[in-house]
Amino acid sequence: MEGEPLGPFIRQHVPRLRERSILVVTSKVVALAEKRTASAEAPGGKAGLIKKESDAVIKTKHIHLTLKDGMLMAAAGIDASNADGKLILLPRDSFKAARALRAELMRAYKLKRLGVLITDSRTFPLRAGVIGLTTGFAGFEGVRDYRGMPDIFGRKLAFSRTNVADCLASAAVVEMGEAAEQQPLAVIEGATAAFTGAKMGRRSVSIPIEDDLYRPLLRPLIYKARASKLKR
Repeated sequence: MEGEPLGPFIRQHVPRLRERSILVVTSKVVALAEKRTASAEAPGGKAGLIKKESDAVIKTKHIHLTLKDGMLMAAAGIDASNADGKLILLPRDSFKAARALRAELMRAYKLKRLGVLITDSRTFPLRAGVIGLTTGFAGFEGVRDYRGMPDIFGRKLAFSRTNVADCLASAAVVEMGEAAEQQPLAVIEGATAAFTGAKMGRRSVSIPIEDDLYRPLLRPLIYKARASKLKR
């Protein structure tokens, strides 16, 4: 329920967590715990809220394409599904929420190595359907870096990195569902993640737009994001 703390809710529905587990929580229930909701009838409506929540916005035929928290997404992540007539926003800071939740759960379950992963769903260009990705995580390294390592023929890899956090998020979202499953929690065991107590942040899994492979397609958003920063 909106405003209900996450810790007791998780302990009620996940009676046991093992060492080296990763607890997965949907961003929607994190946002509900933070009371990150809005009325669809608010002044300016959903479009006004999208603009307020975004770093850059481009209106397209079907949606508002937005840049938020270093991620490209539809409508700044604002969602009306399973919201009982309201709009649910993304958490204020998913990385901060993951760190706080991890600390609380490590004490509660008496664990030394635990990961927390907050997920959302996204569409990808030219692909049908949505897949999961992370809005924030804590307790493990989000990217596995292969650069400089040899392939099977000894050729050194120049660009290869694996986004561990998003891969795990996508697997969890398949099990948690998108409609009326009412399963906002999942537990991943046996993942080959590198557990760490180091502080994780947005930069650990994101890259600047200027360095992005799809930069030519993102030029309108680059311009708008820069213009927004100048205004601030």
